[in-house]
Formats: sequence, structure tokens, C-alpha cells
Amino acid sequence: MPAPRSLRRELLHLAWPVLIAQAAVMANGVIDTLMAGHLSSIDLAAVGIGASIYATVFVTAMGVLLALTPVVAHHYGARRFVEIGADVRQCAWLALALSLIAFGLLKHPDPLLQFSRLTPELELKVRAYLDGVAWAVPGVLFFRVFFGFTTGIGRPRPVMAFNLLGLLLKAPLNWILMYGHFGFPALGGAGCGWSSAIIMWTIATLAWLWCRRDADYAPYAVFARFDPPRLSALREFLVLGLPMGATFLVDVTAFTFMALFIARLGPDTSAAHQIAASVAVFVFMVPLALGNATGVLVGQALGAGDSRRARHAGLLGLAVGCGASALIGAAIWVGAGSLARAYTTDAQVAAAAASLLAIVAVYHVVDAVQAVMAQVLRGYKRATAPMLIYAISLWGVGLGGGYLLGLTDSFGRPLGAAGFWIAAVASLAIAGAGVLAYFLRISRHGMASGANPG
Repeated sequence: MPAPRSLRRELLHLAWPVLIAQAAVMANGVIDTLMAGHLSSIDLAAVGIGASIYATVFVTAMGVLLALTPVVAHHYGARRFVEIGADVRQCAWLALALSLIAFGLLKHPDPLLQFSRLTPELELKVRAYLDGVAWAVPGVLFFRVFFGFTTGIGRPRPVMAFNLLGLLLKAPLNWILMYGHFGFPALGGAGCGWSSAIIMWTIATLAWLWCRRDADYAPYAVFARFDPPRLSALREFLVLGLPMGATFLVDVTAFTFMALFIARLGPDTSAAHQIAASVAVFVFMVPLALGNATGVLVGQALGAGDSRRARHAGLLGLAVGCGASALIGAAIWVGAGSLARAYTTDAQVAAAAASLLAIVAVYHVVDAVQAVMAQVLRGYKRATAPMLIYAISLWGVGLGGGYLLGLTDSFGRPLGAAGFWIAAVASLAIAGAGVLAYFLRISRHGMASGANPG
């Protein structure tokens, strides 16, 4: 059944600022990859491996905090404005606790590094990168609290503005810290991590100052009083957020261990994989932004007791996300060689990356289904079943299948990095089918019963 025109307008209103905001975030990673690639293949591999380890830790913590978005969206749909401010304050305590844990893990990455069997030179550079980027974690997690709050109430534009500011600072700070200008030491690839830390503390501070002074945030009374941690509120976040964080952990560890296993094949192969991964992560911003906007609309509709509108929003977001990703996938397929050469001057690395980008083109299309549906289900406050679906498909089929195809002769000649990407495509197709089927079932039940499935 076609969605109402007003629903399409609301999706566009929420999606385009989130799209630009996500593009700015992912462009930071592209800038790191480009600048490290032109420094040396060792620095490129170090930044790629270090960023994968950082993503494993940070994205898991961020996933827990994403519980704030559907909670705020449900409150907003039900017009419970003061409760929004109270939940934001409680989520800030959760961000503080997660920051301490994540910081410690990044400062002591030995359990993750042992899988990659790095050369001593490469391991030294990876550790230097992690030493810098660890300091970004508190800033980025407190900024994610602001993100969850302001997007949940349907105001994503401030996030877009602050992320664009961070993007403007990224290349200059990288240049200063990587090459040692203005009296700073030349940090090489590690400078990318330190620049991220400076940027995230800057935009997190500015975001909360903006929130305190902007009259549009006044009804939510975020700064009305100081609240100590409340176990009942934190329990609500954790019941929803821990499965979300576990889902992100499954997703990111599959990608991280993919990078760590591929690192065994040498710096050139690792660098080629990093280029392919950088493109895949960057274009992922489109279904991610559409999924985020759709999840907010779903949560607001359910908060208002409108299960039919929630289902229509989910289907609309899926249709738009798949259509856009099909076009993007076709562009990657056609431009694989040119994309690879833009990242590196090493002809061997560029050729290997171009062959991986052809697989990334297909990967992106199947990725769109799960990207949108996962966030729609968060709007329904459903996180446990998706977590199980992701664990089976991404770890079992994706990582396990990738290891067999890429590094062993179980199915013939080892395919190297290509084997991991082929298995990743299969795993995402299975995950997408699973979460879509789950959404169709719970949304149909909600419409039939007239109840709020969340």
C-alpha cells in the first residue's frame, strides 16, 4: 500500500541531513585512508587495521547508546517531552561508563592484535594509531548521546552542521600531525588518530553548548537539574541497548577479523582490502541515513499508537534504500579501476583493490536491505532477534565462510581477500532476508491487533 505523501516528505526531511552528517563522518575515514596511502603502504595498512580495531570497540559502545533514539522517538510521538530530558541525562551516565571501558580496551589491544600476526614495524604503527584514537572515544560517545536525542525529536540538522565542521578540520589537522608542521612531531599514520580525538572533543563540546542555549530544546529540560544514575532508567536502556551493541559487535567484529585475517597475506593485500573497505563504508551512508530516518518515523508513529503508519514507513524506507543502493552499486562496478587509482599510486595495490571493488558493488546492494530493516526494528524496540540473525549469518557464513574461501583449500585454491568479500555478500543476503521477514511478521501483527508492537 503506497505511503501517504506526508510520510514521504517527513522521510526526506529527516534523511537528507542525516545523509550529509554520515557522509561527513565517513569522509573522515576516506581522508585518513587517502593521506595514509600517499604516505606509505605500511602507514595505509596500519591506519586500516587500527581503524578496524577502533571500530570494533567504539561501534559496540555506540550501539548500546543507540537505544536512546527509539526511546526518545516513542516519547516524542506520545508528547512526553519532560521524560525525554530525564532519559537523556541517564544516557549520559551510560556514555561515561562506556567511555572508560572503551578507552581501556584501545590502550591494551593485545587480544585483537594477536590474530593478525603483524610484522614488528606494522604493529608498532598500529599501536601508535590506537594510542591517539583512544582519546576520541569520550568525545564521540557524548556526541552520540546528542545525536540520539536530537534525531529522536526530528531535528537532525545540528548533527549535520557539527559533523561538517569536523570534516573541515580533518585534513588540516592530519597534515599538521602526520608531517609534523608548526612544531609538532611527525606522527605518520598515528596522526590520523590524534586528529580524530581533537575533532571529537571539539564538536561534542559545541553540540552540548548549542543544546543548552537553543530555545527549541527548552521544552525537553535536559539541563533543568542534575540527576544521579537511576538503576530503573539504566536498566531500560541496557535491555534494549545491549542487544543493539551486541549486533554492532557481531557486524564490526566480522569486518574487523576479516581485516586482521587478510593482514596475514601481506601489507599490499591488506592495503587493497582497506581501499575496498573504505569505499564500502563510505557508500553505506546512504542506506544508513535512510534507515536512521525511517527508524525515527517508526518510533514516533508507534509512540502515537499508529501501527499502520509505522509499517508504511518501514516499507517506504526499504524501497528508497534499495533503489538508491542499486544505482550506487552500478556506479562502483563501472568505476572500480578509477576509484582504486584515486586511493594509491602503487599499481599493484590499485589492481588488487579494483578486483575487490567489483565485489563491493554487489555487497552494497544486499547491504541496503539489512541496513534499513535493522534500524526499523530498533524503532519497534526489537533488538534480540536481529542480534541472533546477525550472529549466525555474519559470524557463521561471513567470517567462517570467508576464512575457508580465502585462506584454506577447502573449496579449491584459496581466493585470498576476494574469498572474504564473497562470503560477506552471502552473509548479508541471509541477514537481510531474516530481518525483513521478522519486520513483516511483527508489523502485520501490530496492524491486525491494533496494539503497539514496541
